[in-house]
Amino acid sequence: MADQRATLRKAAAEAHSADRTAEALAAYAGYLALAPDEAGMWSNLGVLHRRAGQHLMALRAHRRALALDPDGASTMNNAANVMSDIGMYDDSIALRRRLLALQPDDPAQLAMVVRCLRGKGAYGEAITCAQDALQRLPGDPELRMQLAFAQLGAGDYAAGLQSYKARWEAGELQPRDLPFPEWQGEPLEGKTVVVLPEQGFGDAVLFGRFMPVLRDRGCRVVMAVKPALLRLLQDMAGVDLIVGALRPDMQVDYWINMMDLAALHFATDPVIPAPTVLHIPDDSKDRARALVAPFADRLKVGVVWTGSVTYRGNAFRSFSHRDFLPLTDIAGVQLFSLYKGPEIAAYHADGADAFIVDTGSTERDFADTAAMMQACDLVITSDTATAHIAGSLGVPVWCVLHWDAFWVYSHTGDSTAWYPQMRLFRQHRPLDWDGVMADVGRALHDRKAAA
Repeated sequence: MADQRATLRKAAAEAHSADRTAEALAAYAGYLALAPDEAGMWSNLGVLHRRAGQHLMALRAHRRALALDPDGASTMNNAANVMSDIGMYDDSIALRRRLLALQPDDPAQLAMVVRCLRGKGAYGEAITCAQDALQRLPGDPELRMQLAFAQLGAGDYAAGLQSYKARWEAGELQPRDLPFPEWQGEPLEGKTVVVLPEQGFGDAVLFGRFMPVLRDRGCRVVMAVKPALLRLLQDMAGVDLIVGALRPDMQVDYWINMMDLAALHFATDPVIPAPTVLHIPDDSKDRARALVAPFADRLKVGVVWTGSVTYRGNAFRSFSHRDFLPLTDIAGVQLFSLYKGPEIAAYHADGADAFIVDTGSTERDFADTAAMMQACDLVITSDTATAHIAGSLGVPVWCVLHWDAFWVYSHTGDSTAWYPQMRLFRQHRPLDWDGVMADVGRALHDRKAAA
């Protein structure tokens, strides 16, 4: 028996380390069938499930581990991590407070307490907690990041964007390696400055509104964007040239990160500027009109259920295309999928494309997406780039949010000052899409009845 357990333990550890999830699960199951009271193995199994995106299975395993070893530091930490993921913030904080009693200045636990507080929408408490911790641990990048998100959620954009400069030290982004310097406040009259994108497509659309901040300093502004945004952003205010990539022969004096333009703005002006004005080419408009033409007598609704699968938090902010299917049963309503990405396979596989017309798969870029939005009567989207595009276009848009929404949407209310015409729908509780989608269904039924 002991030899069998040792063999299974080794197999589980090796498969776990090598990301062979199915093999590791089998080994853990075999081991725990022989030694069901070993807390460490339950905790390791929970870590494996969490990494595989099986958060409720992870929680179940961690609860077994805690029951067996309630005071183990590793057991508590692993359980607290998955509790943070799925919105069990008070439970996570309680475990982290116990860990901090053992090691009061553990920066990882302090940062995660702040993260849980802001996840609850307790921004003031999160800010105080972060600032107190930074008094003892000045400069810690993860604490500064969590402080930034709390300040931004609270609407203190000037302080939040300054704190958010820690993003380059927190390991989330690759530092720039360019042959010309970052702008540090030097006079810009007659100079050329290139503004560089940072993260997702949506961030470029969201923060494009701040481009005039540089132009007002007398410089020539070049904006670099991902190719899928080139046509959509080509007439952006405050930009002299928009490019998909920097050419080696391009004469540039300085570079600046796009989000740092927002920090410049809010340092002197608390007012949120109007959204970015987007450009929609005539051929995109023609395409969209042709796609919706067969449904002229219907209420036309463009939908998106998921964002980029490479975004770390996408599993929580996104839902299934099947959650939209009940909306297709409302008489006189026609849905159009604006989604283009790997999750489209499941939508085609189960036949949902007969009820939700696929227009996203043939889009060339986001200009085509924007044209479809204008051709529809309403856009309903998860919190992804399409929300920022629809918000910037000024079209009717409903954004369906998970319990811990992006700071632009804060944690309460059905509107955001960043996109005045946008209506927000929020999860009633973590992981529950049924409740909020029922709200969306009732609202759409009312919208159709009033049309």
